[in-house]
Amino acid sequence: MKELLKNFYNVYDVEIIENNSYSYFLYQNRKYFLVPYIRSDEELKELVLLNEELIQKGIPTSRFVLNNQKSYSTFYNQKKYVLLEIQSTNLEEYNVLDMIGFADRLVIHSKKSVLYRNKWAELWSAKADYFEYQIRQLGKDKSIILNSFSYYIGLLENAIAYVNTTTKNHQISIQERVTLQRKRVVFPNVAINYFNPIHYVIDIEVRDIASYFKSLFFNSYEDLFIEIHAYLKRRKLSIYGYQLLFARLMYPSFYFDLYEKIMEGELEENVLIPIINKVEDYEWFLKDMYSILSSYAPIERVDWIVEKKEL
Repeated sequence: MKELLKNFYNVYDVEIIENNSYSYFLYQNRKYFLVPYIRSDEELKELVLLNEELIQKGIPTSRFVLNNQKSYSTFYNQKKYVLLEIQSTNLEEYNVLDMIGFADRLVIHSKKSVLYRNKWAELWSAKADYFEYQIRQLGKDKSIILNSFSYYIGLLENAIAYVNTTTKNHQISIQERVTLQRKRVVFPNVAINYFNPIHYVIDIEVRDIASYFKSLFFNSYEDLFIEIHAYLKRRKLSIYGYQLLFARLMYPSFYFDLYEKIMEGELEENVLIPIINKVEDYEWFLKDMYSILSSYAPIERVDWIVEKKEL
């Protein structure tokens, strides 16, 4: 990484701290991190423009840095990277009300951006097909995945069906803000992750909210329903919005995010065990969420969840 920084950014003699897939360093009293970039060049152009708008609005997003070839991406050792200057305190945490506040500051009026992610059912269906193909080809020696995969692909298919029903029967309304979102939001929701522009997408607000609630379930259950009620009291949605929030909670991204890293050789199978051990608890959570959301709007039933009973 030192060679990359020297050759492309004229940065010399810095101490680099490796943290997962990121490389952090301090240079001239400013903090930077070097991040692998796997999205398209077209998306990068829009991410840079979007990011500049956020900076102008005073949102502490990390800033893209040009290299000495006047490009925001750098190809080195068969990989593409971007360099980001950190604008916020690394470990400052944001709760659900903070997330609402930030979303309100960048409502998107045009939906033509390549960053817009509105075809959830189509995207999830393509993922499900790929996962099923992949497990047939590469999963024969993965006993933990083989014993759990069918359940989670079934839950994913439930989520797809729920989205399809929602989009067929309801239209998106002005109450569902199309705004700055992320591929994932995790707990603790720290600034270094939340304001990392390589994860930005454009979508309706419940995307980030559902992602955050799922992470709370597995990492800070004592805060989960406090945050849920805080959000629902603050933000009034349409039936469309409540149903898509429920659909995203059904989508088991927490399983498939790990599954993909296992299949790519980045993680061992046993990282799935804490997820699998909570399968019953998560079903009860979905039932509780159905009850809560249906008190705000007459959302579509999912019989096996609503009718779940104590064994």
